[in-house]
Amino acid sequence: MLRSSVSYRSSLKPLFKVLAMAIFISSLLLGPSALASSSDFKIYEGFKTLARVFYEINVRFVEEPDSSEMVHGAVRGMLNTLDPHSSYMTPEEMTEFQQEASGSFSGVGMELSTRDSVLTVVAPIDDTPASKAGVMSGDQILSIDDKATKDMTISEAVKLIRGVKGTKVTIVVSRPSTKKTLTFNLVRDFIPLRSVRSEELTPGVGYIHISNFQGDTALEVEKAIINLAKPRPLTALVLDLRNDPGGLLDQSVKVSGLFVGPVLVVETRGRLDDQNMGYNADSEAILPFNLPIVVLVNEGSASASEIVAGALQDYGRATILGARTFGKGSVQSVVRLPDGSGLRLTTARFFTPSGRSIQSDGIEPDVEVPSLLPPKFKVTREADLERHLLGANEKRPKSKNKSSESAQGGEKPEGEGEGEEESGTELEKPLYEMSLTERLKVDKQLSQALDMIKKGQVKSRFTGDLPSSRRAKNMS
Repeated sequence: MLRSSVSYRSSLKPLFKVLAMAIFISSLLLGPSALASSSDFKIYEGFKTLARVFYEINVRFVEEPDSSEMVHGAVRGMLNTLDPHSSYMTPEEMTEFQQEASGSFSGVGMELSTRDSVLTVVAPIDDTPASKAGVMSGDQILSIDDKATKDMTISEAVKLIRGVKGTKVTIVVSRPSTKKTLTFNLVRDFIPLRSVRSEELTPGVGYIHISNFQGDTALEVEKAIINLAKPRPLTALVLDLRNDPGGLLDQSVKVSGLFVGPVLVVETRGRLDDQNMGYNADSEAILPFNLPIVVLVNEGSASASEIVAGALQDYGRATILGARTFGKGSVQSVVRLPDGSGLRLTTARFFTPSGRSIQSDGIEPDVEVPSLLPPKFKVTREADLERHLLGANEKRPKSKNKSSESAQGGEKPEGEGEGEEESGTELEKPLYEMSLTERLKVDKQLSQALDMIKKGQVKSRFTGDLPSSRRAKNMS
């Protein structure tokens, strides 16, 4: 036993030196008093425990472990104690993250999430192998190329699904609404993440749908507005942000500026001074300020889309119609690490120009119209995620001793198909494949937006400043 103890101290001496150096460097970064508190000593003691565990596994585990995987696992474990949106990305995952931000990748075209620890399709991307084959929102993925997805993280699933263009991948899904098991043999293709689609709904009434905010979104929205106004001047606009999970902050600010001009769009507030910032649009509005605008939102509108909806609502520039948004009002900073890996770390909260917190609360529509949802579909918002950051008027609930969730996010309180059946419709084909007449029959939110525009019920109240009611909230 004594020999083992000596061996342990000897083998960990280099590691302790590294830890001591890390703490020293931390003191330089955080200031001269960084190591002065008792909490810093506790951190050092924690490092010693971590080193001991690392040693015991490395020496005693039945097979020789992969030390790099152990390090990655330890880092993921640390981030799992934070909010659902903070995560660690390996070098490979960091590359994939950058590809998505640039707007393209090779795969089948599905947005994935975990619901009740089950790998679930959030939505197929329009005009991709997945959507053409009939994959639907809410489908639960059981296997990918004969590999069961139980306890599989989203990152692991993405690695299996993506691949070289022209190659095949087979996924087996369970569809809760029909209780059927379906097999899809998909051929991978180049997936351009087209973020903006537009059309004319009726003469003079334009429609723009933003599916996500990527590097060219603001430019594409500007082009769409110009093209819509070519046949005849626009008399009204419907901006569709439904099921838009967000994306780049700067693009949400630029898009907002196209409608409200160079005013404050969003504020961020965090622990560090450099996270407390106001973001003003840097461009002039492209449309007359009195032109009626309806912004469509639903439970899937999150982050950047909530910033746009919140800004246009605060300034009275648009009527927000639909269902309360997701409530993802936090800022993630991406930190690249020396080995090519990265941290996606939550560093601040978003606030609308009037000072309203988006986090957890979301954006309440001016006109509430229920969303079109599949039967038995249970809505999940930010407030339902384990470890989510609290909203402005929210208290932390007592622990329910739930099992820990995957590294990709929070555990959902209820899965699809559980509890009371929700009203909804199982569409035979995606909305984007329907004619306008067909869509207006099933899409009640779009139908009501167009009806309100025709009846003259949508008015712009924009004056270039926050309405007095909004300013009062900001000062409270």
